[in-house]
Amino acid sequence: MNQPTVKTALKTAFLPSLLAAAMTLSACSDSSPVTADDSASAATTEENEGVEKVNTNDSDTTAESISAEDQLLTKLSDYRWILDTATDSNHQPITSLIPIKEQVTLLINSRNNHTLSYSVGCNTMGASFDLEEDKLTISESMSTKMSCGELDKAETKLNQLMLGESQVNIAASSNNAATPTLTQVTSDDSTLVWSGRLTSQAKYNSKGETIFWEVAAESKPCQDNKTQMCLQVRPITYDEQGLKTSEGQYTEFAGSIDGYQHDGKHREILRLQRFKTTTDTVLADNVDSEFAYVLDRVIESTVVDSTE
Repeated sequence: MNQPTVKTALKTAFLPSLLAAAMTLSACSDSSPVTADDSASAATTEENEGVEKVNTNDSDTTAESISAEDQLLTKLSDYRWILDTATDSNHQPITSLIPIKEQVTLLINSRNNHTLSYSVGCNTMGASFDLEEDKLTISESMSTKMSCGELDKAETKLNQLMLGESQVNIAASSNNAATPTLTQVTSDDSTLVWSGRLTSQAKYNSKGETIFWEVAAESKPCQDNKTQMCLQVRPITYDEQGLKTSEGQYTEFAGSIDGYQHDGKHREILRLQRFKTTTDTVLADNVDSEFAYVLDRVIESTVVDSTE
């Protein structure tokens, strides 16, 4: 118990000698005298600078990490992803998905509370997600409840693959630089490869306006060009409860609706996204070139008897 006391006494005994030596040295120098407090302050400053350097480096690393995630998230959101290939952990094709791959889609919306949706062409399944570096985590999904017949098996399989954690990577396509490829390795080591198609929102750099059109079954020759057939469309409005409140007058539409193919046999009500176009947007077949129209969903379809 006496040892700490001896050490303190020794330090106290030597302190006057150290201070005297310091004062002697300072007398031979143009600088201000160095005191014990100054020495402690210098040590503290050096220590703090070291901490600041570490913190700065940590901040730079975090910024780089966030930037990489943001870039990946933007790319994921800018494209509508269509299934290209699907293989299981043994590198064998997933037979329930491959035959219908062109209708298997994935859409990621980072601008709306990090939500995504996917479908095999029947029900739309939606879920929230988190992205950390290249790890995509999808929580429990919700789905519409239509009976899908032969697609039920494919729908169940896709939902199983999507839920949980996946590793994702986007690369330029070897065939088309404008069409990126998304590779997704799921929690059971299955691999889904998706081809990207630029979304309308990214293409037109604006948020679309939701509108509803009824399209008549019969198309008619356009007034300005009798050799061209025009769709006959009229605007429909709904209230907040989804009840139809008004129907406009039919008018001809000489343009095109992206994603919609009219068969001439059905009268249909379409939910569309209308985008304001810019001067450099080329819509060669669209007379109403001020806007671009993209099909969101066919919400009603009725077969029309051609003899009527």
